[in-house]
Amino acid sequence: MEYKDIYPEQRESAVTVKDWLLVMLLMCIPIVNLVMPFVWAFGGGNIPESKKNWAKAMLLWAVIMIGVYVLLIIVFGFSIWSLVDAY
Repeated sequence: MEYKDIYPEQRESAVTVKDWLLVMLLMCIPIVNLVMPFVWAFGGGNIPESKKNWAKAMLLWAVIMIGVYVLLIIVFGFSIWSLVDAY
C-alpha cells in the first residue's frame, strides 16, 4: 500500500480573481456586507476553504474593532462626563 493510497490528495479549486472581485463588490453593499461573511464562514455548500477562512478572519476583526470602540466610548465618555460634572 502506497502513501498516496492512505492519504489521498484533497485539492480544492482556487478562488479566482473574478470571484474575489465579486466578494469585494458584495462587501461594498450595505446589509449584504453584514450577512455574507456569516454565510461564507458558517454556511454549508461548496464554499472554498480560503473564502471560509477569510470570512472568519473578517468577523473576528469586526468583533475586535467593536470591543475597541466600546472601550474608547467608555473611556472618553467618563472623561467628558467628569468634565461636565465639575462645572
